[in-house]
Amino acid sequence: MTRQDVIKKAIEGRINWIQAAEILRLTARHVRRLRERYEHRGIPGLLDGRADWKRPSRIPEEVAEEICRLKREVYPDFSTRHFHDFATERHGLKVSYTWTKDLLQMRGLAVKSPGRGKHRRKRERRPMVGMLLHLDASTHPWIFGIPDQDLVVMLDDADGRILFARFFPQEGTRSTLVALKHVLVRFGRFCEFYTDRGSHFCRTGKASEGPDEEQHGQVARVMKALGIRHILARSPEARGRSERAFATIQGRLPQELRLAGIRSYEAANVYLDETFIADFNRRFTVTPAESERAFTPLAGVDLELLLTTQHERTVRNDNTVVFGKVELQIPKAKDRIHFARCPVLVHEFLDATLGVSFHGRLLGRFGPDGVPLRKGVTPTKAA
Repeated sequence: MTRQDVIKKAIEGRINWIQAAEILRLTARHVRRLRERYEHRGIPGLLDGRADWKRPSRIPEEVAEEICRLKREVYPDFSTRHFHDFATERHGLKVSYTWTKDLLQMRGLAVKSPGRGKHRRKRERRPMVGMLLHLDASTHPWIFGIPDQDLVVMLDDADGRILFARFFPQEGTRSTLVALKHVLVRFGRFCEFYTDRGSHFCRTGKASEGPDEEQHGQVARVMKALGIRHILARSPEARGRSERAFATIQGRLPQELRLAGIRSYEAANVYLDETFIADFNRRFTVTPAESERAFTPLAGVDLELLLTTQHERTVRNDNTVVFGKVELQIPKAKDRIHFARCPVLVHEFLDATLGVSFHGRLLGRFGPDGVPLRKGVTPTKAA
């Protein structure tokens, strides 16, 4: 029944006014007002008088058309949130995100997101920055027309801030050590390191079983030397915080690189450092529960020697070490006649140079072709 049908029945006495109020889901006072309006004005008195009101806050049609034009012609590959940021900040359009989303969906320029699935309990963030850092990588068509690379990102669990982001041809041990060096030098030592179970992070002795209890890989060695606990995630869902961060990055970074006319990963790394990371942190970081920081300064640690890929070798009788197809000639030392038959470590530094150390002493530094870089230098103490 319509409102006027209910009012008529009440006036005719077929139902009482309390029943009319219950049917219309109105208060008895408001039903009395409707009765008086009906008695004085008839059916027009039951209509909503606000229909003819002018709406001064209504957004002009010209603004709606401009938003649709920008989405179609300039930002076709931007997500709705990303597009709204640019439309309001770069083009000065004073519209809300919800209004923009509803308009684009109504005009067929945006699709509704699917449901979120079953209920899951959210893991609480760490209370202080520096307690837990996530490291993850994503292969994605970041730049149209050139081969994909891996974007390696390290972010803080407490506030979601990106601490490091860089493109690499492939994620691996070197990219991990580069990220660790950047964070350790700039921020200091942290408490826990959260990653997936990639082969450069851990070794699994038996298929379908978890990682070995004892790990002896390059990353595990660095974590042990620094006293940082390494946590290996059991599933992608367990790394939901970094997965969601990458979903946001994938929905914004390729579009911004296209808009900036970037056509190489070298230029993309510059854009990350100078523009994207700061903008991402400004928009998406949250305030941690505690204002203190868990980062601690490093003292007495030679990060350059520690953050290398290390290989065990034995020195030959002519004081050379064979590493692949390269022979590394160990220079003379002041405190030892020779190093023949000594167990040494060959280091692959992050700048692609090589080094040889013995009992924590760097004996020599070499180029990738085995040519000594420095001669007659007193070996330095390693961490």
